[in-house]
Amino acid sequence: MKQVKFRIPLRFMVALFGLFLSIGAYAQITVQGHVKDSNGEPVIGATIRVEGSEGGTVSDYDGNFTIKAQPGATLDITYVGYQPATAKAAPRVMVTLQDDETVLETVVVIGYGRVKKDDLTGSVTAIKPDELSKGITTSAQDMLAGKIAGVNVTSNSGEPGAGSQIRIRGGSSLNASNDPLIVIDGLAIDNDGIKGMANGLAMVNPEDIETFTVLKDASATAIYGSRASNGVIIITTKKGTKGGKLKVSYNGSVTVSTTQKRYDVMDGNEYRTYVGERFGYDSSEYAALGSANTDWQDQIYRTAVSTDHHISLNGSVADVPFRVSLGYTDQSGIIKTSYMNRYTASLNVAPSLFDDHLKINLTAKYMYGKSRYAQSGTAVGAALNMDPTQPVYAYGLDDEANYEFTDYYWQYIEAGSFSDPEWKYQTISNRTQNPLAILKQVNDVAKSHDFTGNLEVDYKLHFLPDLHIHASFGGEYAEGSQRTIYSPYSYDNNYYGWDGTSNQYKYNIAYNIYAQYIKELGKHYIDIMAGGEDQHFHMHGTSYGWGWDSYTESKYNESLSSENAYATHNTLVSYFGRLNYTFADRYLVTFTMRWDGSSRFADGNRWGTFPSVALGWKIKEEKFLRDNNVLSDLKLRLGWGITGQQDISSDFGYTALYTTSNQYAQYAFGDTYYYTSRASAYNKDLTWEQTTTYNIGLDFGFLRGRISGSIDAYYRETEDLLNTVKIPVGTNFNSTLTSNIGSLENYGVEFSINAKPIVSKDFTWDVTYNVTWNHNEITELSGGSSDNDYYVETGSTISPGNGTTVQVHKVGYAAQSYYVYQQVYDDNGDPIEGVFVDRNGDGIINASDKYIYKDPAPDVTMGFTSKFLYKNWDLSFSLRASLGNYVYYDYLADKARTGGSYLYTNGYHNTSAEAVALGFTGLTDYYMSDYFVRNGSFLRCDNITLGYSFANFLKYKNYNGIDGRVYLTVQNPFIITGYDGLDPEVAGGIDSNPYPRAMSFQLGLNLQF
Repeated sequence: MKQVKFRIPLRFMVALFGLFLSIGAYAQITVQGHVKDSNGEPVIGATIRVEGSEGGTVSDYDGNFTIKAQPGATLDITYVGYQPATAKAAPRVMVTLQDDETVLETVVVIGYGRVKKDDLTGSVTAIKPDELSKGITTSAQDMLAGKIAGVNVTSNSGEPGAGSQIRIRGGSSLNASNDPLIVIDGLAIDNDGIKGMANGLAMVNPEDIETFTVLKDASATAIYGSRASNGVIIITTKKGTKGGKLKVSYNGSVTVSTTQKRYDVMDGNEYRTYVGERFGYDSSEYAALGSANTDWQDQIYRTAVSTDHHISLNGSVADVPFRVSLGYTDQSGIIKTSYMNRYTASLNVAPSLFDDHLKINLTAKYMYGKSRYAQSGTAVGAALNMDPTQPVYAYGLDDEANYEFTDYYWQYIEAGSFSDPEWKYQTISNRTQNPLAILKQVNDVAKSHDFTGNLEVDYKLHFLPDLHIHASFGGEYAEGSQRTIYSPYSYDNNYYGWDGTSNQYKYNIAYNIYAQYIKELGKHYIDIMAGGEDQHFHMHGTSYGWGWDSYTESKYNESLSSENAYATHNTLVSYFGRLNYTFADRYLVTFTMRWDGSSRFADGNRWGTFPSVALGWKIKEEKFLRDNNVLSDLKLRLGWGITGQQDISSDFGYTALYTTSNQYAQYAFGDTYYYTSRASAYNKDLTWEQTTTYNIGLDFGFLRGRISGSIDAYYRETEDLLNTVKIPVGTNFNSTLTSNIGSLENYGVEFSINAKPIVSKDFTWDVTYNVTWNHNEITELSGGSSDNDYYVETGSTISPGNGTTVQVHKVGYAAQSYYVYQQVYDDNGDPIEGVFVDRNGDGIINASDKYIYKDPAPDVTMGFTSKFLYKNWDLSFSLRASLGNYVYYDYLADKARTGGSYLYTNGYHNTSAEAVALGFTGLTDYYMSDYFVRNGSFLRCDNITLGYSFANFLKYKNYNGIDGRVYLTVQNPFIITGYDGLDPEVAGGIDSNPYPRAMSFQLGLNLQF
């Protein structure tokens, strides 16, 4: 048979081979991969994306994933708490993620150093702000509310720039500070704000915060000694990335805010009907009413629009990591005229030299703030007392655009008296002023500057690399100026018009040095640290002002002038040491000792000693549990320690101080008047307040970390309480004195859990929950009387009465408990005015019949956050609950006087429908009734957020495009409570004409270039 030969030209074969290569280059393969950590454990929920493309997948319960990619394409693998990793696409891929020691989940920042989270022995909680569910955060404390068990954050008011009351495991003191110590990038700061920025944490832009670490028990906080009785909050800001490309990030938002709830008052028509039926339609009271229908709350509230912008640059230059950021916040308040403007800047530079033996970390922050304060309490009160039948403006004006100061309607002016040149000089102290005029005719503006910087140097000895020498030098300087101008047509402080300025300056300087030796020898791990620290706090200020001379029409009246100045300072000198020892990676011991010397105490009482010890047992690492696949973590912690307190109102309470009199308190000698000096009360025996804490905790994890949490039980006892007591009559001083007078205890239980019920390729559900129960009780209170009878009045004054308080400290009860009469009710369950229970049975109702009834602190607090992720979408919400907190309903107590002159005379128009229905006439001491102490338990939705993330937007050739996220947040959308007032969340427990918390809607955009 003849063979037929086929000859294929060489050029054709080359072309065909090239075609196959071309097709192969664009063909995708299915990549089957596995993600594990450095211990070989599967990583659940790691994100895997093909570089330069959108979408991606996540690793499943066993750490496995499947994704399509071109052969050789780069896969980016990321998971929170681990260093990002890359791999080349192939049919089989194995990825090991390394622990990232710069992030929260592995290494936790503690006092003077860091420690692996697994090696913690104290009660420490660390969180990383969640960009997807943080809500609207103007200040750092906003990011903590409801997020950590044992930490209760209550905003002081809804005013722009307002601070918050932060309590960790309840208050440990009575009159000394109950605020936790705040440490920012290694520098302990002064919690007090400055003129123009009352919130001390406002200096840190929330967008610059990397992590929060909260130290709660004494074994964790004792390293800070004298300042740590109320816990420690460590804030670490974001740093530059070594060797990384320059990254530019922008975060911006627009927020619209409005009132969530208002007081229920009668409108003009209802009020005319009420007055007519009560006094008669032919009465002079009815004839004095106007024809308008004015909603005075509408006149003081507004829909406020705020904006926030933040831009940061992150990268490295010449292998030196750096990060710089700028921020601007323009926050308008829902009460007219109120606002807060804030400019922030931050810089971080962190070079490493000599093969990383010498590490330098420089951080610097600057803030400029400007705030205008509305006379919110006065304006809100006036809006509830002003006659709703009268117009806003006199002379027939119907809008704000054409007003002059004299054109507001003043209800104390009689008809036709506008032509009287002396009308504006009438005394009006007992009459309600026009609420809008209160806001418009007072210009109260404050400006502030705040600068902090800290330089840290860490040197690992070349000849002994296990030994580190760490030193830092830092400080804060802040100044503020507040100028308050009252129009000559407004009334304040018993005269018309005022122009006053207050200036405040403060700075603190801190430096420390410590040596740390870390060595691992077989099964033994040793970490020894010892060092010393100095910190100096200085503050001084001045104030001066002049009143308007109404009758001579001169701008200032020297007789109404005032001027004063002050200066103070205090110093802390400290020595500290810590030993961490671990055996076989299972048994842990931590011992801490600190010695503090405070200038606030006299010689002999100046030094305090603060020891602590903690034990840890990693039960999961024992042989009988090591191979258990269900249980991923189990650790027992035991701790004991002592911390101190010296943060009292006076820096020199142990020695006599002399105050110079003013022009109103001079001594006459002949025709000449001389200034005098008088001594203030002092206590040379003043000494440390000390808190001893016991803690037992259990950390747990299941299903390879898919469920994790902890439970802690604690007992805290504070002795030698620093408290302010009245000096007995007959001494040389008619004043109060700070003394060490008793003891106080807190005990409770905390529980927190995080779980991922669903983890799949396209959908993830993440939930966190925490709950805390705390009991507070005064166990000793000395003061010259028996403990059964002795009490110390405390708390803010209430509106009715004359400087009256309704709260006390008393043995056997919680601090700031309400001390009131027990109300008697009729057959219908309505309170009988002025009728109280004779509790001691002596037939007389007097102060001896008062009793302790509830307190402002909640018994139980809870926080719950739920987050859903579906492809590029995210939906989250945060809830917060408070149970057992009681509130004195000051608004109703003040408005309850509806009889006689309290209804109508002196310009007081009670329009409260709730108070009128109550029908009280204003009998003596009616406001001391427990009827006005209300249960303030609530469930609040802090925020709801819906977001959409995108990647590689506007990608073009070698430009990877823009990554980002757009989101919509509703802040404070609803609250569930049985409390009738505006808001049951009241710092201090007295609900009196508050600046309401707003309900806000925010549209935001995050971009990464």
